[in-house]
Amino acid sequence: MNKADIIAAIVTNGDGKQSKASAERALKTVIDSIAVTVAYGGTVTLVGFGTFKPGVRKARTGRNPKTGAAIDIPASKVPKFLPGSVFKALVNNAQPKGKK
Repeated sequence: MNKADIIAAIVTNGDGKQSKASAERALKTVIDSIAVTVAYGGTVTLVGFGTFKPGVRKARTGRNPKTGAAIDIPASKVPKFLPGSVFKALVNNAQPKGKK
């Protein structure tokens, strides 16, 4: 599933009054709000689905795969997602498509 599929699902499952353009704007607003909040150190919790929050990856030493030389990898901020209990249960109990 990609962004276009999600927009189509919003239009299909909506109240019938939402256009594709307004569904796209709504999805963009949600994604942008989550991204900006996490980028500035905030946490976004969608009960049952999960939590988006900022994390820190420590500085470490790595290896250049081409030469094998040691390189220093600096610390960086990374987004993290912790799935909620409802989402975990759904994924755990989901059946592959075409199988029952």
